[in-house]
Amino acid sequence: MKTFLTVRGFFVISLLLSGLFLLSATPLCAEEEKPTGDFSLSALSGYIWRGQELSRDSIVVQPSMTMGYKGFSVNVWGNLDTDPYVADSDDDSTNWTETDVTLSYTKTLGLFNLGGGYIYYALAGSNENGTDVHDSQEIYVSVGLNTLLSPTLTVYKEISYYHQWYFLLGISHTIELNNRVSLKLAASASYLHSEDEETYPEYNGDAEPTRGKFSNLHDGTLTASLPVKATRYVTVIPMISYVFPLSDDAKDEMKGRGIQGEKPSDRDSSFLYGGVTLSFTF
Repeated sequence: MKTFLTVRGFFVISLLLSGLFLLSATPLCAEEEKPTGDFSLSALSGYIWRGQELSRDSIVVQPSMTMGYKGFSVNVWGNLDTDPYVADSDDDSTNWTETDVTLSYTKTLGLFNLGGGYIYYALAGSNENGTDVHDSQEIYVSVGLNTLLSPTLTVYKEISYYHQWYFLLGISHTIELNNRVSLKLAASASYLHSEDEETYPEYNGDAEPTRGKFSNLHDGTLTASLPVKATRYVTVIPMISYVFPLSDDAKDEMKGRGIQGEKPSDRDSSFLYGGVTLSFTF
């Protein structure tokens, strides 16, 4: 089966969720907490996810919608590849490659930010006549500290097909340049532990899959963004990110799963990409 959520489906679900939140979360009086919403649209020079290269020499457009109320939130996110890369053919490709739905809850207790949730990844292969891509489901928990650099540890567990654990440690710091512009710097490091050599194997020095299971430090990311508040509700966010392997095993795996070169060992294992996001928040 191909992904069950298309471009039309994305916007239909977004509108339905928006309406449900606004109707069910309308405050009974002015003092009660109000629902929040964020609608954003990103245009990026590449799509790199957890060290995996998922686009090649094309602009990707990623719409996102988040509605929240009293710690609960629902997000719908999608990826549109304007020129998807197909290894054996330039024709009959799928531009809409992914739709994710995330349900989450967050709570602040003193210095701690606690969270958890569920993610459904509806995936599609770049070639409509090619091999189907299995959808994925994850549950996750996170613990963050309200202190310098805001360190946050998030643990993801895949529960449907790609049996693995993904541990992500992130830090960030924001510098207020003036009342409208700020500079945000962020860094993250990850560890990936596979429980299935078929769906997530270890790769050898030639960037080819083996019969082993991947278990090692994985990808690191450095990101700089410059949020600019154009109006009370609208923010423009230019950004740039650098993704790189944290171990030799990760380097081989990121090459093996990449798409840039014809020979796996010649593919890239680090990536630099950037773009801009337009966000409307209320």
